[in-house]
Amino acid sequence: MRAGGGAASGALVLVLVRHCLLLGSLGLRSAGAQDGNGCGHTLLTPHSGTLSSKNYPGTYPNHTMCCWRLQAPPGSSLLLAFGDVDLEPSEHCAHSSLLLADPQTGTAYGPYCRNSVPSAPLLVTNSSTVTVLFNSTSHRSGRGLLMSYATSQHPDLISCLVRGTHYTQEYISVYCPAGCKDIHGDIWGNPSQGYRDTSVLCKAAVHAGVIADELGGQVTLSREKGITLYESAFANGLRSKRGSLSEKRLVFHKACDDVLEVVTFNASSWWHEVDVLGQDRAWVAERAALSTTDHSWAAEPGAKAAWLELDLGTRKNVTGIITKGSSEQHDYYVTSYHVSSSRDGKNWRPYRGSSGQEDKVFEGNADSHGEVSNAFIPPIVARYIRVTPQSWHQRIALKVALMGCQLARVRIPRPYEPSVPREVIEATSHPGSHTPIPGIALDPEKAGSTLLVILLIGGFVLLCSCLLLLAFLCHRKRKSTVELNCGITKGYPKLESSQVCSLQSLPAPSLASFPMAPTPGDLSWTHSPEYTEPDLVQANPSSQTGPSTFKPLLEEGYTLPLVLNHYDVPGKHNEYAEPLPPEPEYAMPFSEPEPAGMLRSTCITAGAAECSPGQYQTPALRPGELPAAVEGTGTPCSEESRGWPRHCPLAHVYHEAL
Repeated sequence: MRAGGGAASGALVLVLVRHCLLLGSLGLRSAGAQDGNGCGHTLLTPHSGTLSSKNYPGTYPNHTMCCWRLQAPPGSSLLLAFGDVDLEPSEHCAHSSLLLADPQTGTAYGPYCRNSVPSAPLLVTNSSTVTVLFNSTSHRSGRGLLMSYATSQHPDLISCLVRGTHYTQEYISVYCPAGCKDIHGDIWGNPSQGYRDTSVLCKAAVHAGVIADELGGQVTLSREKGITLYESAFANGLRSKRGSLSEKRLVFHKACDDVLEVVTFNASSWWHEVDVLGQDRAWVAERAALSTTDHSWAAEPGAKAAWLELDLGTRKNVTGIITKGSSEQHDYYVTSYHVSSSRDGKNWRPYRGSSGQEDKVFEGNADSHGEVSNAFIPPIVARYIRVTPQSWHQRIALKVALMGCQLARVRIPRPYEPSVPREVIEATSHPGSHTPIPGIALDPEKAGSTLLVILLIGGFVLLCSCLLLLAFLCHRKRKSTVELNCGITKGYPKLESSQVCSLQSLPAPSLASFPMAPTPGDLSWTHSPEYTEPDLVQANPSSQTGPSTFKPLLEEGYTLPLVLNHYDVPGKHNEYAEPLPPEPEYAMPFSEPEPAGMLRSTCITAGAAECSPGQYQTPALRPGELPAAVEGTGTPCSEESRGWPRHCPLAHVYHEAL
């Protein structure tokens, strides 16, 4: 970037002032002004704008001049973006040139031409006023000039010629200037699919309805994976092209862009058609919904000032409109229309866009089957929308859909009011009309009590469930204990239930330390290992001698064994083991089975006198343990019988090995 200085700079500034002296008589506005016969497409606004030479991008004419004065709001400076500077080269750019100057400070930038181009695409000035001068003499080639500007609040300003392929990052946020809609550049795609990444970015943003061409604005988009085919569409006064596969596609971010539900349709009139076959067809207002098939709404022939009204039920934020013709069978469609809005259905306000001076005319359809989109920037906040056709093809016929979102309600704090008693109004039997809103509405005053009732009910149900579970577990445990106590009778001769099924009714055990000899032929009894307690036999005169298991006294430190029969296996029932004896015990010698009918050992049959200590080697008694008598009342041996087993009859039988 070159800034002139000294006498040369002063001379250039004088030339600019002389050529642009007539601008003072044009009634300059704060946004800026232009003058000359070499000016091309120009749109100047207070915050941004675009300007070009005549015939751009074609060859600019000979002997032309254009002067633009750019004016930013007070307190801000200007940024200049050079889109294209293609002027025929010459020495010191004498034939065709571009010159920028600040009349307030006398600073000049340029001159520029093809052999002296700006060094950077963006020029940052420190002034709120910049004069741009373009002049040409005789030349043969050159596209001319295209540049844009914005205030210093938008440092991410880009030119109207920037394409999506100029970026590599996934997310893009840039500021597009006003006036890019009519600049030469192609776009491929539509708002729903996205745009080919070779599309001109700011022009595609206008087509998508993200910004208004007369305002410009901030644009946020993402570069996503490309698609095979991009369909063309007509939207916001631009026709996009049909494009092929691309590596990336541009998807613009637009928050409030949902299809709004229309509660009712109303129209000034409708057409009752009777075809050549005598069949009736009603082109009523309800046929104006975009989702309907076959024919649309049509006004009565010859009707003046026809209109179509859409009721959204409540106030909505309306950001766009989509229109369509009658159908493919009928060639009826509206080519232009006005839009009005109302909050109560009585007072209507025409939509004037961003300018606010004249009613905006929206471009309609060019055929009867295509869809055309138009954006409302700024959006419309209303409940009722009315479409008034201005021009049409053959007949007024229309299908409509509105885009937008729910209106975000902002609570405004109420001013302080002193508490004043008010008259209580009795509720009538006919409540006032209201607009139904989807969902469940809870009274804030009753929400607390309702929540408390729900919590109490939930706690009560949980408590009952816990009590039932506890009762079930106790019952199951008690049943298991009873079955455990009564199950010892399985596979044995009958015993008294009071002695078997009740552990509390069992008498004190009067048992010896080892069993007696088994009955011949009984294979269910075997020698027990020396680290387990031998099976016990209860001596009861009133019942048959049979195997049984009793829990020893608690002071002995033993537990109840559950060896029931010879079919039981370890692990099936709980087994109680006896701790190892303090003194060594000797194993019993094997002997031949006794003859049938002998239920006692030799010591019992022959008497105590014939028992000798050498006949059987038995373990010694524990301290304080007394042997029990087999015959009689079951009283323990007397003091004289402590020489057992010589003088005390045995009360146990020995089990032979299987």
